[in-house]
Amino acid sequence: METDHGPLLRVEHLVVEYRSRGLRAPKRVIDDVSIEIGAGETLGLVGESGSGKTTIGRAILGLAPVTSGRIVFDGTDISGLRRRERRDRAQGVQAIFQDPYSSLNPSMSIADILVEPIREGATAAKRARVRELLDAVGLPSDAGSRQAREFSGGQRQRIAIARALALRPRLIICDEPTSALDMSTQTRVLGLLREIQERTAVSYLFISHDLGVVRAMSDRTAVLLGGRLVEEGTADQIARDPQHPYSRRLQMATPVADPELQARRRRERLELLREQAAAGVA
Repeated sequence: METDHGPLLRVEHLVVEYRSRGLRAPKRVIDDVSIEIGAGETLGLVGESGSGKTTIGRAILGLAPVTSGRIVFDGTDISGLRRRERRDRAQGVQAIFQDPYSSLNPSMSIADILVEPIREGATAAKRARVRELLDAVGLPSDAGSRQAREFSGGQRQRIAIARALALRPRLIICDEPTSALDMSTQTRVLGLLREIQERTAVSYLFISHDLGVVRAMSDRTAVLLGGRLVEEGTADQIARDPQHPYSRRLQMATPVADPELQARRRRERLELLREQAAAGVA
């Protein structure tokens, strides 16, 4: 097993391709992407729908094929492992998905959902862990006896966060974790994720189409377009002064509270799109 030292997660020259019937050549959805995440750090991965953001997260989790490149977690190259081996060796990587309505088993109690990933330990210890997890995400202890359908969308996402924390991971892939929530609930969930990071020093790969949300959550931001990274920098720099035309489009599409600024950004975005169309830039 190849090991080395460095950041908690290092993705090197990742290529992901899918083969489909009727296509002679495989479809390349991720093309030579390299990213790093340090311990206790949040990297925001931003791009529009279809840019390949989720595929990168799935590749790290072992749910998408790695055509070439390496994924190194905690010093170990996990990209060549079989799915079961990767699951055993990389339990320190967990995920929170976009839709809290479909990511929780409706036939299981919340307690059973939370202890399902925990393979070892006495029943009493698992019950104590359920209470600890529910408290960590701000839910009452009696929530464990109920089912997911009895909770609101924001509460279900808190349960999903608790499940991701069950194995005390070092890295959590947050795949659009607030996009299905209303604005006020989104703000509370983002605040909870920040509080958890402050308490546990967990690292996040925070995937979103919203540059404003990414800026609020991230230390650094990587911008993805058509499966390729086009810009990377500090979250503040990418949000305030993006250099790539695509990053500027994302910035101009970010909602702001000031109506005049929002109108100016809309005009600038239309002007930029016209300039890009005239120059033949996608």
